[in-house]
Amino acid sequence: MSQPQQSAIRNRLLKALTPDDFNRLAPHLKAVPLAMRQQLITPDQPISHACFVEEGLASMIVDTCEGRVEIGLAGYEGFVGVPLVLGTDRTPHIAMVQAEGTALRIAALELEAALDASRALRGVLGRYVQSMIVQVGQSVYANADYNVEARLARWILMTHDRLRTDELPMTHESMAMMLGVRRPGVTSATHILEAAGMIKGKRGRVIVLDREKLMELAGDTYGPAEAEYERLLAEAQGCG
Repeated sequence: MSQPQQSAIRNRLLKALTPDDFNRLAPHLKAVPLAMRQQLITPDQPISHACFVEEGLASMIVDTCEGRVEIGLAGYEGFVGVPLVLGTDRTPHIAMVQAEGTALRIAALELEAALDASRALRGVLGRYVQSMIVQVGQSVYANADYNVEARLARWILMTHDRLRTDELPMTHESMAMMLGVRRPGVTSATHILEAAGMIKGKRGRVIVLDREKLMELAGDTYGPAEAEYERLLAEAQGCG
């Protein structure tokens, strides 16, 4: 099987690498499908692979006694397997596919060897880790200070960014997990956003109708993490 060419890659982190660093990874990258609800990381178990998302969406999830709560999202801007960059091979959290797609998968040992060999590669992926820390921090802020409607608007915007389509695969069950609320709360919030002309609900789908209104409702829960990602990616490319 031929190795991927950087010019054909969708993943923004892989595209941001220097040619030398991309070629360091390319022989070990394997294109794989991402199936809905596929578990990419199992809590407290060794992480065998990292996945650079090309299309689709993966959630980082906390499994609590009261149910699962989503704490982060990764799409074509990022990758699943952040602990590997930090020098550890496991996490108490789950990584699960929330929208099917494809990824370029690399064995943990191969990624770790490449990180040890290249300071620039570690710089790019390390900056992504920083952007994820900011994203999780924004989630904490949103959950503490904003109502369910604003938090739902934020998650719709984040999903919209990563899937690059107006029709998003979002069930009430997945939205409840995103927001850490019960399904009746999601139903009520969805109806409010629909009545305001922001979205249209279909079975298993949410259609984005007015992104500007969603941004207004989400307030400053949306934007800082996205701006930090862009700043860090530009910084990483400038150092390459």
